[in-house]
Amino acid sequence: MLPLDPQADMGRRAWVACPNCDDARGCGPCEERRTCSTHWRYMLSNTGSLLHLQCPGCTHVWEHESGFGATRSLWKRLSSGLPGL
Repeated sequence: MLPLDPQADMGRRAWVACPNCDDARGCGPCEERRTCSTHWRYMLSNTGSLLHLQCPGCTHVWEHESGFGATRSLWKRLSSGLPGL
């Protein structure tokens, strides 16, 4: 298990399912895609619409393409190996 990243800050959070522990399964607000006071993730940084996240429960670190806001070009999304849209 990894330690929390030094960039982890409760002020920068995201509500995205953790691909490692799936801790939000069975949570009413999470299943309805609403914010939940329990199942949030640290947003360590972002590059445009690409979020760098860490789960506070299992400390898993991953990238998530939100497709929101200042998105990267379609070519950069495709060439990075992440889903295009």
